[in-house]
Amino acid sequence: MTGVRVAGVGLTHFGSHPERTGRDLFAEAALNARADAGVPLDDVEQLNVGNFAGSLSEGQGHMAPLLAEAAGLDCPATRYEEACASAGVAVREAVRTVRSGEADVVLAGGVERMTNQDTAEATEALAIAADELFEVRAGVTFPAAYALMATAYGEAFGVDEDELKTDLANVASKNHDNAIPNEYAQYQRELSVQEALDAPPVAEPLGLFDCCPITDGASAILLVSEEYAAEHDVSADVAVVGTGQGTDRMALQDRDHLARTPAADDAAAMAYGEAGIDADDVDVAEVHDCFTIAEVLAIESLGLYEPGEGLGAARRGETRADGETPVNLSGGLKAKGHPVGATGGSQIAEMTRLLRGDHPNSDAVEDAEVGVTHNAGGTVASAVVHVLEVAE
Repeated sequence: MTGVRVAGVGLTHFGSHPERTGRDLFAEAALNARADAGVPLDDVEQLNVGNFAGSLSEGQGHMAPLLAEAAGLDCPATRYEEACASAGVAVREAVRTVRSGEADVVLAGGVERMTNQDTAEATEALAIAADELFEVRAGVTFPAAYALMATAYGEAFGVDEDELKTDLANVASKNHDNAIPNEYAQYQRELSVQEALDAPPVAEPLGLFDCCPITDGASAILLVSEEYAAEHDVSADVAVVGTGQGTDRMALQDRDHLARTPAADDAAAMAYGEAGIDADDVDVAEVHDCFTIAEVLAIESLGLYEPGEGLGAARRGETRADGETPVNLSGGLKAKGHPVGATGGSQIAEMTRLLRGDHPNSDAVEDAEVGVTHNAGGTVASAVVHVLEVAE
C-alpha cells in the first residue's frame, strides 16, 4: 500500500458568483491545483468531484464528464453526492484509489453554485439532505434542526440559554477573525461577540450569525503516490495518512440523542487508527461549522474535548488562533463560506496550506505537524475525517 501525498491544491474565492457556472468555477480550482502541483494534466488518471444540488440549482445532472472537460481532463470521472460531505467523500475515495496502486495521480474536489437562487429556493434545495418523509414534509429546515441539537446540548449538559448563546457567539466571532486575512473567504470582516448576540433570531437559540452563508465556489486537490512524487521530483510535503467515514440515522427523531454525532465519532476513530495517532497528537483542525453548535459537536467527536466541554472552548481562547489547538483558521464554513459540494475539498486545501506554511494564518501553527479535517453531511448523518501530516 503506497503513501498518498498532496501535490497541489486549488480554490476559487468563496462568495457570490451568480454569473458563473459550476463548470467554470471548478475549472478555475482544478487548474489552480495543477499549477500548484506542477503536474501535467495528461498525468491525471481519475477525477472525483463532489456536488450536491447541481440538478436543482443549475438543472444539470451527470456533471462529472462536464467538469472533466472544463478542467481539460481526459480520464474517468465520477460525481459523489453525500450532501455537505460530498467533496470529503470524493477526496476519501481518491486517497483509497492512490493507496491501492490503481492510480498514481487523482484529482478530487467539489463545486456548488447556490447564489443564483433566492433564499427560499436555496433553503428548499438544501432541505432534501434531511429525511423527506419524516422531516422535510413537517417543515424542518437545517437551522431548525441544528437549533434542536443546540437546545438538546444545553439540556444534556446543564447549560442555560444565555450561556449557550454567549459561547456560540464566541465561536462565530473567532471564525470571523480567522477569515479576515484569507483571500478566499466570503466574509473578511470582524464580528464581535455582542454583534452576534444582538443579531435577529433564526431558530432559537440560533441567531443570524450562528449560521453559515449561501455560497458559490469550488475546490480541487491533486493527490499523488509517494512513488510518483519521487520519480517526477514533485514537491509534496503534506501526506494524507488517515481517512475515515461514518453514518448515522437520517432523521433526528430516530437517534439515541441529539447532543452527540456518532457518525463523526466513527469517522475520527477510523482516521486516527489508520494514521496511528490519537486526539492528543492533533495540532490544528478544520471542522464543519455550518452552524456554531456544529463546531462544538465536531471538536468533541474528534476527541479534542470530552462531551459537554467543547462549548466554552472559543470563549476560553483554547480554539482561537493563539490557543492550544486552533480550530477553523480558514474562517470555517461560518465566515469562509459553504458551497456545499466543495466544502470538504476546501478543508483539505486550507489544511495543506496551513501545514506547508503558505496560508495567511500559518504563523499561528508554525510548528504544527498533524492536522485534522472534519466534513459532515446534513445533521451529521454522514461524516468524513482526514488526518494530514507534514511528511518526513
